[in-house]
Amino acid sequence: MEIQNWLLLTYKVPPEPAKKRVSLWRKLKGMGAVYLQNGVCLLPKTDDHTRRLKMLENEITEMGGEAVILETVALDKSQENKVVARFKADRDEEYKEFLDKCKDFEAEIAKETAASHFTYAELEENDVDLKKLNSWLEKIRKLDFYGANLAKEAHKRLTDCESLLDAYAQRVFEVQDENR
Repeated sequence: MEIQNWLLLTYKVPPEPAKKRVSLWRKLKGMGAVYLQNGVCLLPKTDDHTRRLKMLENEITEMGGEAVILETVALDKSQENKVVARFKADRDEEYKEFLDKCKDFEAEIAKETAASHFTYAELEENDVDLKKLNSWLEKIRKLDFYGANLAKEAHKRLTDCESLLDAYAQRVFEVQDENR
């Protein structure tokens, strides 16, 4: 297997305003960065990550902070595995949250079905929720650089939610046709 190159960002920013610090943290987490410790994070080396980190470096400087971006490799395979495991663990946390939301979606459909509440308004609401689940999973998948353990389960669960909504929609159409 080829050696994995990473981009290492170390930064220090003034404690105030906290809003800027939090915004920076969010941007890095939003890119899928793994924090090794406070102000030190890693990303797989890609052109996109390089460009975005350079933009963040500029932002950090404008905040009155300092930043250094380095390209680095792990000392050996076991160190590399530790880092990859951190990336996977971060994604699995997100997949767990996603799976919880799928459970909520399934419960909502079950509740409406049990109450025989088959309306277009309810169908539309559930359709919007399914679209949210879809785009959320897409976001997680884009940051899942190393194939986290829960990825397959999350994809299957989304497919199950789609099937559930299809079945619910079928019932809505049948009920609405009967009411004409």
